[in-house]
Formats: sequence, C-alpha cells, structure tokens
Amino acid sequence: MKSHLTLTLILSMLVFSLLAQDVQGVATYKSHRKVDIQLDSTHMNDEMLDRMQAMLKKQFEKEYTLEFTATESMYKEVETLDKPETMIGNGAEVMVVVSGSGAADELYKNVAENRYVNQNELMGKEFLIKDLLELPNWTLTKESKNIGTYTCFKATYTDSRTITRMVSSSENGKTDTKEESEEEEYTVMAWYTPQIPVKHGPQEYFGLPGLILEVTDGTETLLCNKVVLNPKNGVKIKEPTKGKVVSRAEYDKISEKKSKEMQERFQSSRRGEGRSVEIRMGG
Repeated sequence: MKSHLTLTLILSMLVFSLLAQDVQGVATYKSHRKVDIQLDSTHMNDEMLDRMQAMLKKQFEKEYTLEFTATESMYKEVETLDKPETMIGNGAEVMVVVSGSGAADELYKNVAENRYVNQNELMGKEFLIKDLLELPNWTLTKESKNIGTYTCFKATYTDSRTITRMVSSSENGKTDTKEESEEEEYTVMAWYTPQIPVKHGPQEYFGLPGLILEVTDGTETLLCNKVVLNPKNGVKIKEPTKGKVVSRAEYDKISEKKSKEMQERFQSSRRGEGRSVEIRMGG
C-alpha cells in the first residue's frame, strides 16, 4: 500500500512537470488592504479620521501583473501617478503620502534555481536584492471554490511579523511621537488552481501545485481578475539588473535606518510647525 502511494505521488509530480513545461501567461491582480489609523484627538476628530481611512484605502487599491513561464516569473505594479492627498480640518493639515512600488519595483522569481531578484527603489536610491527563495510550510486542504472559470483549492501557513505603530501623545502643549513594535502571529491563506500547473504567485508567494489566484495575510488581499494563457506574442521574462546588489538582510537594515532618519526629520519639523501631520506608507 505504501509503495503504491509513493508511485502515485511520483507519477503526479511527473504529470505536473510535463504539463507546466508548455504553460506561460500573464495574470493581473488587484490589492485591497485593511487600514487602521490610531491618533489622539489633538490631531483630528472622528470625521477627519474616517476621511483619512477612506483616502488610504483608495490609495492601497493597486494593480499588478505576474508574467510567468514554467520556471520563471516577473511581478510588478502597473505604474500610476500617485499624488499625495491633503485634507485640512480641526486646525491641522494632514498629508497622506503612499509610496507605491511603481515601475522601479520588479520581483523576479526562478523556482527551478530557488532564487529571486527584487529591483527596488528606496528614497531615491535603487537596490537589487538577491537571495534564495524560502518555501513556506504550506498546508493543503480539500476546501475549494471558483475564481472566475478556475476551480481553486485552499492552502495555508502560519508566520510572524513585527508590527510598528507611530504613537503620538501631547503634554503641556507639546506633542511627542514614538514607535511601538510588537510581534504578531498571522495566517496566510491562498487559493491556487491546478488547472494552471505552475508554482508561481503574486508577491513572495509560490510553491503550490498551481497558480495562486488569491492570497491574504489578514491585512492585504491580492485577487486575480484576469489570466491570459499562452499569449500570441509569448512571454519574455528578463531578470532585473539595475541597482546596488544587496541581500535581503542587508536591505532590511538599510530600510530600518532610513525609516528612523525619516522619523527624526518628521519630529524635528513638527516641533517647529506644530499643527501638521504627515503619514507616510511604503518606501
């Protein structure tokens, strides 16, 4: 019985591999993100907070494309002109700046060679992040649903992340802003379709026996709304080459340092002006 099961698994993997060799295409995804802003009443009233939540929700609704072949994929944002949105109320000017990935951010994955290259821009400087892919410990289930014309199956894994919040407080007419961080455990839930037998997916997600058409981490959801298989002109994927080469760990250190510098500049400017609030998301 055990040998029969092993043979079945081997045959299934061979069939998957043979089918994937001829598959290529372009998938389009749209993102939706939960927004939770917590500021004290000295910055804005409930009406302003609601308006800010709506502004951020709209700016986080972005579109991405995933070009893929059997072994390679390229994921990038559809470029748009993101403009800062400003609103004035309760005597305070609030500017919301959401830095999107834009054309400069490209994520290349090679599942055959177990590596990725992320071309990314951070505060005007371009980086080329090169590192190994880390396969999540996916748990496959029998639960299914349809996304468009495709039958999808659910897969999950659990991970943890550091949540950093900017907390403001006022005392004796002075406002102080500081970071508070905590570890949070979360579950990633993905829906993949074996009808498109490739191991690709949006963002960093990959490794399932079929293209991932929907994925959520409890905060952000990416949903595929269009798939074009074997397009007439084919799919040509070029690995990114522009930027300073760093590992993921090196890039995270640089990003953390830049974030602290930006926070210090923001606090310094607020001590001089006192009535403006800037909320900046992303790079």
